[in-house]
Amino acid sequence: MSSFIEVKNVCKTFKVSKRAAGIPGMLANLVAPKYEEKRAVKDVSFSIEEGEMVGFIGPNGAGKSTTIKMLSGILCPDSGEISVGGYVPYKQRKEYVGNIGVVFGQKSQLQWDLPVIDSFELLKAIYRIPEPVYKKNYDRFVEMLDMSEFINRPVRQLSLGQRMRADIVAALLHSPKIVFFDEPTIGVDVVGKETIRNFIKELNAEDKVSMIFTTHDMQDIEKTCKRLIIIDKGSKVYDGSLVGIREEFGTTRQLDVEFNRNIDIALIKKAIAENIEVTELGELDGRKKRFIFENREVKIDELMSTLLTKFSVKDINVSEPEIESLIRKIYNGEVS
Repeated sequence: MSSFIEVKNVCKTFKVSKRAAGIPGMLANLVAPKYEEKRAVKDVSFSIEEGEMVGFIGPNGAGKSTTIKMLSGILCPDSGEISVGGYVPYKQRKEYVGNIGVVFGQKSQLQWDLPVIDSFELLKAIYRIPEPVYKKNYDRFVEMLDMSEFINRPVRQLSLGQRMRADIVAALLHSPKIVFFDEPTIGVDVVGKETIRNFIKELNAEDKVSMIFTTHDMQDIEKTCKRLIIIDKGSKVYDGSLVGIREEFGTTRQLDVEFNRNIDIALIKKAIAENIEVTELGELDGRKKRFIFENREVKIDELMSTLLTKFSVKDINVSEPEIESLIRKIYNGEVS
């Protein structure tokens, strides 16, 4: 059985104008323009199951926007195959668009001067949503996102958090089978972000809507998705779980220990040096020490056992590497 979304060996190349410097160069370009090819997406493959929530991220210029545009049917791949819910997006765009929803954090699909409810009514007409479906979705989403207080207010009078909630509902009124979220919480306060994330998770659990997130806010990914796809320089560099990315790229772990009395670092190093190699040992605050060690070479239970046996310990805290710091290292080419 094939997956809901299938992307196989997709490539996309753009012709970019090659401009010469100065006025003579500019005039020469007008007469005989020169172009160079830029490979935006290189042989990318992945599959996504129905109802799966996936983070799709990469640095600026990585090719993620091009990939999303091909998935949504805006662009046609140069080679490879794309299938979403049985549709080939760029070939069956008219039928396909009724099955997708798109949320742009920096670009609203709502009418600026109209009340929110009027924008919804307009979308109802555009998508030809049956009245029972529209009413059911409208009542449900407005209640879930607590929108009743501003539903009759013009969009231009809404706060950013309120507008984002309205935009999300606008993308879901026609009951799409897949939703693309592009920076869905950008500029939204902490409470607003939590409201949006909880709504997205609840909708996914109840309706089994497939969701793809492109965002620079890793909290959006960590709070909603179990799977992450990373693209860089047009190629897929990671496809797996959030836990797996720590196992694959998180080479170090951190252990913060608070002793019952101040102990000299040299004494600690001597005590653990027999069996355990610590990459870095530093002092945080008096009795608190930080141990940084190689994940693959040091067993955490051995280090903790040694410390508890040889010293009087008040508290121990083990820290996994932050997903955001690992992503940054991948972008910077610091891990392989």
